[in-house]
Amino acid sequence: MTIRALCHEDLPDVLGIECQGYSFPWSESIFRGCFRPDYRLWALESGHWLTGYAVVAYMAGEAHLLNLCVAPAKRGSGGGRRLLRHLIVESARDGMTQVLLEVRMSNQAAIDLYTSEGFDVIGRRPGYYPSGKEREDALVMALPLEGGLPDSHQ
Repeated sequence: MTIRALCHEDLPDVLGIECQGYSFPWSESIFRGCFRPDYRLWALESGHWLTGYAVVAYMAGEAHLLNLCVAPAKRGSGGGRRLLRHLIVESARDGMTQVLLEVRMSNQAAIDLYTSEGFDVIGRRPGYYPSGKEREDALVMALPLEGGLPDSHQ
């Protein structure tokens, strides 16, 4: 598995993974809007195939992880962890003070991943995610970078 910058030409593959991975996927226009100087977009490749991606916005010295997704057929292979560690290291290199993210309360696999990489729950956003007729709460999680990278990321 390798990680590289995501490019516009990757969007058809990204949209395919997005639609497989989420009940309420981002649109192509949302992804296109992320190709800006204050965003970082990463592609995970296995062989010559795009198998995952991450979208991070840099705002006020913080890296906000907006989307991290691995193709369902490739989950459990360590790709999500690899993407997460990569974006943490790059965020620290770029001078960000912390990485923030929201995660669905029902997404225990993602919560476990983030916790195992040093993220702590710092809040909750009621009704943050669409979920059929209702809305689902999000946990807000953070990983401080001010004192340097956590040991697991060096």
